[in-house]
Amino acid sequence: MIDISRNRTIPFRIRRRQTIALTLLVVTGVINYLDRATLAVANEFIRADLGLSMGQMGILLSAFSWSYALCQLPVGVLVDKIGPRWLLGAGLVLWSLAQAAGGLVSSFGWFVLARIVLGIGEAPQFPAAARVVSNWFPLRARGTPTGIFNSASPLGFALAPLCLSPLIAATSWHWAFFVTGALGIVAAVVWVILYRDPVREELSEAERSYLDEGQVVEEGPKAGFESWRALFRHRATWGMLLGFFGSVYLNWVFLTWLPGYLRTERHMDVAYVGVAASIPFVCGFAGALVAGWASDRITRRASSAVAGRRTAVVLAMLGMVAFTIPAALVESNTAAIACISIVIFLANAASACSWSLATAVAPHSRVASLGAIQNFGGFIGGALAPIFTGYIAQSWSFVPALLTGAGIAFLGAMSYQFLVMRPISEQE
Repeated sequence: MIDISRNRTIPFRIRRRQTIALTLLVVTGVINYLDRATLAVANEFIRADLGLSMGQMGILLSAFSWSYALCQLPVGVLVDKIGPRWLLGAGLVLWSLAQAAGGLVSSFGWFVLARIVLGIGEAPQFPAAARVVSNWFPLRARGTPTGIFNSASPLGFALAPLCLSPLIAATSWHWAFFVTGALGIVAAVVWVILYRDPVREELSEAERSYLDEGQVVEEGPKAGFESWRALFRHRATWGMLLGFFGSVYLNWVFLTWLPGYLRTERHMDVAYVGVAASIPFVCGFAGALVAGWASDRITRRASSAVAGRRTAVVLAMLGMVAFTIPAALVESNTAAIACISIVIFLANAASACSWSLATAVAPHSRVASLGAIQNFGGFIGGALAPIFTGYIAQSWSFVPALLTGAGIAFLGAMSYQFLVMRPISEQE
């Protein structure tokens, strides 16, 4: 196997650990997003069973994102301090129990509580994944593995309607929560058994040289809340926080409301909605993979790793904006699905590039911390998107809701472009 960054052969032990780590991150990431998407797939059944309005469903869809976003702030520090193995393992157990509990609830209030706990449990997934990539891949080769672990999110959303819709039809919406919860418990055990962080003292000189390539190794403050707070002194941190807010806001408009939008606004038949809602997320899966590969190549030709990865993020986000506008306005359902598919392709490309950017901007000891701060901003957007979309659609229609998302994403792209300019040193 050849290292795409420098055409160097990857040491065998490193290559094996990279393969194991990425495989596990994709599997746990798919389960993570299956759990998030279960509520969206079962949207109409739950609304009918519990007697919820569209506004209440918007609150329920956003409950996960609020706790998930708020937990990003401490969880990034904990991943840097404790390590991804145990923190992600514990998170898997907690979120899987919360997911299974969602199948037992019988009232709006208890359902909101179950989704809040789900968000707490899922919080370590992506900061841990960013730390794993930082641990096992050299600086200029992190785009591709970041794209691979990010591909789990659209893959999970693509599989959700295909797998869960038949299960709900054959049993009830409750069983969709029970089955996905059980999958997470199994994944937690496998993750803790198989994943390990690199121990530098146990690496050969060739292995250390490979992992350190392109990175300035410097002593800095140990991971902790003091060093975490110091990140907020840098405008790059705020640019990433605000930029990801815009990216995730628009993405979550579609992630949480696409099946309901296709049924309510475009009057698609329920049998067709499952397939139609899956198509954009299959495109999103491809977008995450292509973006990682493209980001590495742009970075190798750019003046710096930060400049290259920032450019990739901004271009993808501007494309999201450009295709959301016709998606909202065209009369043809086929054309709308095509435009939405491109938006989701670019949204996942932007997400993969944003996480790669975090590994380039952050000092090595605070990669998970900066990635989590960026993710906090994103999921504040993710929390607001379903609420605003639900109430705007209820008051007017989905058209102004989609156009609002496009405007917010544009402002996010400008935040990346003008605020994220250089890496943060260990000493800063």
